[in-house]
Amino acid sequence: MKKIYIVGAGGFGRELLQWIKDINEAKPRWEIGGFLDDDPDALKSCVCDYKVVGSVSGWRPSEDEEFALALANPRAKEKVTASMKAKGAVFASVIHPTAMLTSFSGYGEGLVMFPYSKLSVNSRAGDFVTILSSGIGHDVEIGDYTTISGACSILRNVKIGRRVFLAANAAVANGVTIGDDAYIGLGSIIIKDVQAGQKTFGSPARVLPS
Repeated sequence: MKKIYIVGAGGFGRELLQWIKDINEAKPRWEIGGFLDDDPDALKSCVCDYKVVGSVSGWRPSEDEEFALALANPRAKEKVTASMKAKGAVFASVIHPTAMLTSFSGYGEGLVMFPYSKLSVNSRAGDFVTILSSGIGHDVEIGDYTTISGACSILRNVKIGRRVFLAANAAVANGVTIGDDAYIGLGSIIIKDVQAGQKTFGSPARVLPS
């Protein structure tokens, strides 16, 4: 059984710790090693049964270790994973037992799926995608490092680029394309394409000035 370390000791990391415990309870998979964070005091004011055991920047991965990514910012995900993978790190996919996948769902390295999230038939998530208790319809493409926050609804035939951030309660209509590095604001309803790097907010969503 490999040890797993959670990269990031913020609120996301503490939630991810619970999902890993839930996975282990259903079927033992990992020995939990603790957190990696460049702030050694990241858990100082929190109640938690695991500690920060080292820094992200200073850790040297070994063959008996895997890592779970607890970062939501897409650019931070890309930077940290590139640095750690250059040192040989292997990232686990943490998929909660209540998450829904089909035999025709696809995903890359380091997928994180929160409780009751869904990745439907013929949909694919790239590397280091995070889906927080949201529903992804059929025939959807999600690019690397993208984060889909809680209670989002992604309908069918949607294409989401790399490093996209969808804030909570966003909804994306059928057939919409969202370009790389876009930011979809809280509660936005997306009914037409969003270009790369654009920020949106509202219902229906409007593009915010850059």
